Amino acid sequence: MGKLDGKVALITGAGSGMGRATAILFAKEGARVAVSDYSPAGGGETVKIIQKGGGQAIFIEADVSKAADVEGMVKTTVATYGRLDILYSNAGVPQPMAPVADITEEEWDRVVDINMKGVFLGAKYAIPVMLKQGGGVIINTASIGGLVGSPYEAIYCASKGGVVLLTKSMAIEYGKKNIRVNCICPGLIRTGMSEGLIGYPAAMEVWMRRQPLERLGQPDDVARAALYLACEDSLFVTGTCLVVDGGVTATSGAANLFDLGFAQNTP
Repeated sequence: MGKLDGKVALITGAGSGMGRATAILFAKEGARVAVSDYSPAGGGETVKIIQKGGGQAIFIEADVSKAADVEGMVKTTVATYGRLDILYSNAGVPQPMAPVADITEEEWDRVVDINMKGVFLGAKYAIPVMLKQGGGVIINTASIGGLVGSPYEAIYCASKGGVVLLTKSMAIEYGKKNIRVNCICPGLIRTGMSEGLIGYPAAMEVWMRRQPLERLGQPDDVARAALYLACEDSLFVTGTCLVVDGGVTATSGAANLFDLGFAQNTP
């Protein structure tokens, strides 16, 4: 018996990294998975991996910053599998490393639209389905950058801080309707988004000195956290931020990139 037997999960940003790892784990635990991503190649590969392992999955191409795409991915999931038990809004993008005054309005819009509005849109279209079913689970990817500030990442931090408070507010609004809403706050996880920092050995050395668990986080670390929040192990958990960061925020705070020498060494 899997922890998600009989459940249907929709995961955004599932074409790579944490989203892919979570889609694969959810399928292994018995869920039927709708893999959503803006990249057909990445999303299609995730589906192939799941099906090769004996799981059930479909791919849905979507841009989470567009309401029509998000509404469509929810409708396609329900049309295919008959229901939607778990929404994991995981899709996200980094910002160009720069101080606020040097960021363009277009860059602001792109980061906020994907990282925060995408979470809102996912909930907007998934919640009515879950209400009709009598309940469901929503998980959002925030970041330790949504808990502490970081220079040259102000817009990213703002978008992820918005996800944290959106999560808490939705948990209050829908708790009595049997919809649990939580978020995950990853630290430094080895994905395509983190390669910029990982490529600076001096910065990594300082980061690891501040991080009690002296290794890089892996996508599977986040996937296991998502599984906990998705399954019945967390039935009394809602409105929380599950930090998966190797302990870095338990020290003097997240190691900011300015202190690490990353921003100074970036062309």
